[in-house]
Amino acid sequence: MTKSWYVVYTRSRAEKKAYAELLALEIEAYLPTQRKLRQWSDRKKWVDMPLFPGYIFVHITNKDYDKTLKINNIVSFVRFEGKAAIVSNSQIESIKQIANQTIHEVDISHQLFNEGDQVQVTSGPLIGLKGSLISYRGKKRVAVIINQLSISLLVEINVDSLEKIKE
Repeated sequence: MTKSWYVVYTRSRAEKKAYAELLALEIEAYLPTQRKLRQWSDRKKWVDMPLFPGYIFVHITNKDYDKTLKINNIVSFVRFEGKAAIVSNSQIESIKQIANQTIHEVDISHQLFNEGDQVQVTSGPLIGLKGSLISYRGKKRVAVIINQLSISLLVEINVDSLEKIKE
């Protein structure tokens, strides 16, 4: 049986607990996080926050589907056209590349982008990343669109580091 990447919903603010439970059951999972400075009334602290609040990626076979749903902090699979949404390996690799870099701050948008040139990053830690160039809040950013999740990853990139992909 071949494994595929799926996306599961978690209970609110339970991504790290659900991730730990998946690993304890030897289910391959990926929880992308990014370090953010959080401020409380008495202190500031750097914390690892989920890049996609409420979501975890699992790499499973059909056999592990029910086993995954039995985990306490997992609510359901993300569905696309009535079936559990499958995310391609290349999209997972793009997410890992974005999550592992520390130079650029990553924003999440639930807006799908339909316009813009297709570009590829030619230098820096995100070299090889492809996406659509958009203007967002006055800044130039690359959007890597993940259609199955109806979200886009927005990463601030210097325009000098981009190259238009010929169609």
